[in-house]
Amino acid sequence: MKAALLQLNVSDDPASNLPRTVDMIAEAAGKGAGFVLTPEVTNCVSQQRKHQARVLQQEADDPTLHALREAAIRHGIWLSIGSLALKTDDPDGRFANRSFLIDPAGQIVARYDKIHMFDVTVSDTETYRESAGYRPGTHAVVADTPFAKIGLSICYDIRFAYLYRALAQAGAEVLLVPSAFSPVTGAAHWEPLLRARAIETGSYVLAAAQTGTHAAQSGKARTTYGHSMAISPWGEVLLDMGTDPGMGLVDLSLAEVAQSRKRIAALSHDRPFEGP
Repeated sequence: MKAALLQLNVSDDPASNLPRTVDMIAEAAGKGAGFVLTPEVTNCVSQQRKHQARVLQQEADDPTLHALREAAIRHGIWLSIGSLALKTDDPDGRFANRSFLIDPAGQIVARYDKIHMFDVTVSDTETYRESAGYRPGTHAVVADTPFAKIGLSICYDIRFAYLYRALAQAGAEVLLVPSAFSPVTGAAHWEPLLRARAIETGSYVLAAAQTGTHAAQSGKARTTYGHSMAISPWGEVLLDMGTDPGMGLVDLSLAEVAQSRKRIAALSHDRPFEGP
């Protein structure tokens, strides 16, 4: 299976972001990709909650989701929408950061709401409180496709190794990490974390990312790290897209997953222990 990772630089205006994403999906399909992956918050990068409340939609009404499902049908591809920022019916008004796996008939095969919220103080001038605007998910998800079992995750999840071990032990052979990573933490931790998750599980890790400074009509513009990556089940970097928006292609082979897991069968070597 040929997979295409899309590296985007979206604004806080979902309507203006959509045409470019649709065009890039068409380009990827035209180059032979049967599986196309977009990054976290494909529809809208914004840190301004009032603006998000104005421009975001419920899942059933979201135009980005509708258009991307149509694109999957049009091109006959599997599509990972890394995530969409969506309104919910939560009483406190918090949004969902939700990933979708779409089949070539445009059907939603799997949904995953980001479990781990990015509540961090990177520096004196860079602080994030994702949980103030988004409600965390509660369920890990593995989805079946004809070409692989897919384990879903989003961005900050990458720091929680137990999630990926659980996904792999539940059968996942390809782990998805769509992201909008901070440049500071990205430079320090992005590649090592992705490679570690691949090595620990003997899985492909595919991480489509947002990149650059994101235009904002309202609130402070955000900057993201880029460097969309594909990691082999042995921990090799197969693709690093740098910081420019664009598309990268990688070939997936389940034989590589089987070989890595045969060489080091760590997924079956868990031992009970006491303490600490």
